[in-house]
Amino acid sequence: MKKLLLAAAFVGASTFAAFAQTSTAPATDGDTPAVATPDSSNPTAPVEGANSFTEAQAKDRIVEAGYADVTGLKLDDKGVWRGTAMKDGKSMNVALDYQGNIVAN
Repeated sequence: MKKLLLAAAFVGASTFAAFAQTSTAPATDGDTPAVATPDSSNPTAPVEGANSFTEAQAKDRIVEAGYADVTGLKLDDKGVWRGTAMKDGKSMNVALDYQGNIVAN
């Protein structure tokens, strides 16, 4: 009988813990996606934030966007990868934010 009561108490407590972790509010406001898709970009890019891209992933993403000879990639204190690359025969500065937005100038 004690085991049955203990099991019931455990199941009940774990149910309350699951409800406590459920959030009804959205994680973002919808205007700033976590990751940019190829069809969209954030007009305020590059966006500051915790960047989880490794240097290799950042370089691959920039190359996939049509840039070549990506060099000097460094993660700055705002969470933006910055470096230089070539596109259309011109060298330019490139930046990749945590959303995947690529900005060149």
